[in-house]
Amino acid sequence: MSLDHAATKPHDRLAAALSEEMEAVNLLIRERMASEHAPRIPEVTAHLVEAGGKRLRPMLTLASANLCGYEGPYHVHLAATVEFIHTATLLHDDVVDESAQRRGRPTANLLWDNTSSVLVGDYLFARSFQLMTETGSLDVLRILSNAAATIAEGEVLQLTAASNLTTSEAIYLQVVRGKTAALFSAAMEVGGVIAGRDAETVQALFDYGDALGVAFQIVDDLLDYQGTDATGKNIGDDFRERKLTLPVIRAVAAADAEERAFWVRTIEKGRQEEGDLQTALDLLAKHGTLESTRADALAWMERAKAALDPLPEHDIKDMLLDLADYVVARVR
Repeated sequence: MSLDHAATKPHDRLAAALSEEMEAVNLLIRERMASEHAPRIPEVTAHLVEAGGKRLRPMLTLASANLCGYEGPYHVHLAATVEFIHTATLLHDDVVDESAQRRGRPTANLLWDNTSSVLVGDYLFARSFQLMTETGSLDVLRILSNAAATIAEGEVLQLTAASNLTTSEAIYLQVVRGKTAALFSAAMEVGGVIAGRDAETVQALFDYGDALGVAFQIVDDLLDYQGTDATGKNIGDDFRERKLTLPVIRAVAAADAEERAFWVRTIEKGRQEEGDLQTALDLLAKHGTLESTRADALAWMERAKAALDPLPEHDIKDMLLDLADYVVARVR
């Protein structure tokens, strides 16, 4: 999800505040994505890593560590770890989704092949575990390895739930927590752990990342049906790809027999015709599911902000609060 077009850009302020540490993260990423024996690894990795993107997840780790007063070197390792895990999942996702473009550029699987993308993704996962162990913290290893497993589990769950009209809101939330929120929460949590903070503080950091990640994904799913050119989203991609997201799950739950037959044909069976997207939009409007989904995104944003209440006043804390507002700015 692009954040470029929202009204303010707190992630830019966060990036400026953490610029020296982010440069160290970028240097470590470039160093560790090298391979003496397989030059394709840095070629594929560099194509994605250096394509831009906000580096939001590693910034969350640096922000969390700074907020907790950490003064050692290992938050840089953990931020690089988080980015490697994220990049590995993107490489794998593009193969699974048969994507041709990411961040405005051709995907690695298109430029090279699916095999290269999968294997380089595996390499980055392995590199991420090497970086984790260098911190000497079993808690860090537990948190990030659990996150990696949860991400993979969420992606597999999405495969089975995506076009199944019996998919519930609980399953949807489980998918969102797997594919998006798990890495947000782990990125925040390890910053507190490496700083040696108490359990209450670490839980607050986790809760902020979890709620921020859920809000982030709900907004992305909502904008698929009500975005504009300014949002960077193409209207109806999820519908065309037969993905059951929260607005549709709620419309299916409220559907009469005729409406349910429409969803069975277009989502479950994939027999889509001219005008079906507009019909889908009309049904979402009829049942108010876009508005209720928007309300959920805003509620998760408020939950993220409330999670930071136990933490002391700090410039970084203010930026994280602004970031929560920013994630949902386009659907206010």
